[in-house]
Amino acid sequence: MATIGAKEYFKGIGDIKFEGKEYRLFLASCLALITTSMTFAIRAHLENVFGPEGFGLTLTQIGNAFAPAFFGFTIAMIIGGQLVDSLGIKKIVVLAFVMHFFGIIATMMATTESSLFWATLLIGIGNGMVEAALNPMVASMYDTEKTKMLNRFHMWFPGGIVIGSLIGYLLIDVLQLDWRILVATLFVPLLSYGILFFGQNVPLTERVKLGISTSQMFSSLGKPLFLFMVLCMFLTSATELGTNQRISSLLKDSGSNPLLVLAFINGIMAAGRVFAGDVAHRLKPSGMLLFSAIFSFVGLWLMTLTSGAMTFVSAGFFAVGITFFWPTMISFVAENLPETGALGLSIIGGAGMFSVSLILPLMGKLMDENPDTAQALRTMSILPAILIVAFLGLNFYMNKKFKQTSN
Repeated sequence: MATIGAKEYFKGIGDIKFEGKEYRLFLASCLALITTSMTFAIRAHLENVFGPEGFGLTLTQIGNAFAPAFFGFTIAMIIGGQLVDSLGIKKIVVLAFVMHFFGIIATMMATTESSLFWATLLIGIGNGMVEAALNPMVASMYDTEKTKMLNRFHMWFPGGIVIGSLIGYLLIDVLQLDWRILVATLFVPLLSYGILFFGQNVPLTERVKLGISTSQMFSSLGKPLFLFMVLCMFLTSATELGTNQRISSLLKDSGSNPLLVLAFINGIMAAGRVFAGDVAHRLKPSGMLLFSAIFSFVGLWLMTLTSGAMTFVSAGFFAVGITFFWPTMISFVAENLPETGALGLSIIGGAGMFSVSLILPLMGKLMDENPDTAQALRTMSILPAILIVAFLGLNFYMNKKFKQTSN
């Protein structure tokens, strides 16, 4: 069977042609996002390393040490989003690389709650800077294919989680190597994206290209449509990442291996985002979001009713639902509110990650107070139920706006 290289693979998907600098920058962006997502997967393996049987930290201490993965991400996105227009995308990417580099080294040296906290903070900031710089770069490079290319870029978040999970399983569970070797594997995508970005002329952000002033940008952040999307991002991200982060607890009584279910979900997400362009052509971004909310709601409810092998069926419905949430929320803002600039995209992403930091303890409390995991899943299904109503309204608004501009 003939094999193809990465370039041919990317060329073969859809009708976007990757040549020269454009191809190199997009590939570098994907590797940077793989670095980000692998940190999430590898962190899950470190809980046992630093726990009572390892370095002796309590689960509460580990939770405190891992918290910067979320709020560090959020802070970096907001700060990076404000600086990316003035400093340029490339300088923010360099900052992301530096934070990742020293964060990986600090993690390999960590032995206490405090040292792990600061290591996680460095990596969290690096992850946030990646999103702050590269979402607007992809939107700027592919200004007529934003939804397609942002989904294709973000396929590597679930893709990286699958990669990190499989590497962790192989190195730790099978080969039983030192955990520092697992952390060190992050240097592979890190150095790869650093080399690819080195010496390249990175494009300007779309706001700078359009000549939109800073005052226009800040005033646009107060538009009702933008504020509506920020509120929806709290719910879409909590539905997606909140559920995935607690999947082990939520499915502990299902009779299925939760980690296999998680890999199954992320595999579907990665595959689905490859073909987001075809879906966007048929449904438009607002229709994709409504589609996602419906499938997410159905999937969560089915998880309360299924067990054993059928859990994978319900998880499949849920995976189809959450596949397009994060990148389509970002691409909707990039397409319909370009005047909000890179800061607008960073606020959307930051709101999503911040919502996860809020929902995780609430989910934990719910499961502590009620051992019936089905109750937690039903409660979580309230979020996509609200989104169904919200995105029905968004579709009505966008269709009405389209008719008005067409006349």
